[in-house]
Amino acid sequence: MLWLKKSTIALGTALALLLALSWIGLELDVTKFAAAANIVVFLRNDWLPPDWSVLGDAVRLSIDTLMIAFLSTFFALLVALPLSLLAAGNVATPWLRGAVRAFLSLLRSVPEIVFGLLFVVAVGLGPFPAVLAILLHNVGVLGKLVSELVEAADPAPQEALRAAGASRGMEALYGILPQIAPNVVSQYFYRFEVAIRTSLILGFIGAGGIGQQLFMHFKIFKYAQVTVDVIVIMALVLLADALSAWARRKMI
Repeated sequence: MLWLKKSTIALGTALALLLALSWIGLELDVTKFAAAANIVVFLRNDWLPPDWSVLGDAVRLSIDTLMIAFLSTFFALLVALPLSLLAAGNVATPWLRGAVRAFLSLLRSVPEIVFGLLFVVAVGLGPFPAVLAILLHNVGVLGKLVSELVEAADPAPQEALRAAGASRGMEALYGILPQIAPNVVSQYFYRFEVAIRTSLILGFIGAGGIGQQLFMHFKIFKYAQVTVDVIVIMALVLLADALSAWARRKMI
C-alpha cells in the first residue's frame, strides 16, 4: 500500500518533526486563545458604530488604490513579456537565458515594501512610488510565470515556422504567443488582484491610496473610522475579484 511504503513513512516522519520544531521554536501557546474574547469587546466598544463621515474619502482613495494596481500590473506585463521570451529555454541562448533569469529572480527577491521605501525617498510621497514598487516586483513574478508558459508551449507551430525559414522572433510571435495568450491574461488578472492588496500595505509608508488613510486612522486611534475603511477595502477586493473573474470568462 502507498501509505505503508518506507519513503512515505520517512516523509511523514520528517514533516511531523519539522512541524514540532517550528511550533516549539516559535513558542506558540494555545492557551492564549482564551484572550480572543477581548477582541470582541474591543470591536464592540471602539469600532462600532462606524463613523460614516469618512466614507467619501475612503471611496475616493479606494479608486486610487485600484488605479495603482491596474497601472503597475499593466506596465509590468508589457516589460515582462519580452523578458519572459529571453528567459525561456526554447527561445533564448543559454547564456542570455541565465542572465535574464537571474535579473528576474533579483526583482522577485526584493519585497514591494522595500522598493516602496526606496521610491518614497527618491520621488516623494503619493501613488507614484507604489506604482513603481509593484511594477518592478511584478516584472520579476510575471517574467518567471510567462517564461514557464513559453517553455511549455507546443513546439509543432515553432517547428513549422522554422522549416519555412522564420527567425526566432517570428517563431515566438506567431508560434508561441497565440498559444499562451489566454494563460497570460489569467496570470495578469491574478497579479492585479495581488497588487490591490499590496498597494494597501504600501499605503502604510505614505504611498497613497486607502491604505494610507487606514494607517492614519489607526495611528490616531479613530477606530470607528477604521471600520469604514475596512468595509470599503472589503468591497474593493470583492469587486476586483468579481471583475477579474468576469474578464477571464470573456477573454479566455
